[in-house]
Amino acid sequence: MTGTVGGEKPAHDSHDFSENDVITRGRASGELRGLRNAARDEPAYGDPVVHSTSLDDLTRRNVETIAAIQRAFEGERTRGEKVVDLLAAVVGSWAFIIAQTVVLAAWVALNVMALLGRWDPYPFILLNLVLSFQAAYATPIIMMSQNRQARLDARRNQLDLQINLLAEQESTETLRLLRLLCERFGIRTDGAGAARALAQPTDAAELVRLIRNILEEEHPAPAPDSTAPGGAAPAGKAAG
Repeated sequence: MTGTVGGEKPAHDSHDFSENDVITRGRASGELRGLRNAARDEPAYGDPVVHSTSLDDLTRRNVETIAAIQRAFEGERTRGEKVVDLLAAVVGSWAFIIAQTVVLAAWVALNVMALLGRWDPYPFILLNLVLSFQAAYATPIIMMSQNRQARLDARRNQLDLQINLLAEQESTETLRLLRLLCERFGIRTDGAGAARALAQPTDAAELVRLIRNILEEEHPAPAPDSTAPGGAAPAGKAAG
């Protein structure tokens, strides 16, 4: 039995453990083993248990997930949106450009050579009217399709932001748990202050404000031009 000096217990070195330490570490190891088994056996929400054994399997699953999201976006389209997307795809294709070029060249050639009569002589006023009608309808159709695509892009950006925030929260919680485990078992690590700082949750609103301030400092708003019409002249020139 080891004695004590001055009522204090002797200090143990890094390899000297008491019975309570052994029991505590054994319990911690058992709990960690149970959590690891539960994480391995628990299926994802709405998905069957799939154990990917290679990078190709993981890549295939990711591609399938992205394709499923894309199909869900496409399935939300109304009948009008489907028609608009179809017209925009046709107008924005090489087939349409080639066909329109052939029609315009034939129109001009037939009216210049008067093979079938000049129904639209030079300067081709009827052709200009037809092209004006086409532009009047094609422009808003393309803009409608672009607006819908912009909404889809905004939804994808929101999804990316949500996933990034979840990943940041998971990383923060993992760092916090690792730090607590190191402190519990007396494991010393280099850069403990940096690890403690990284374990703090990230304030997204504060990051947005910081980015805005930095961008405003790098690209300040232009000063008003005093020589512009209606602008006030500088005080020195006014006094002169």
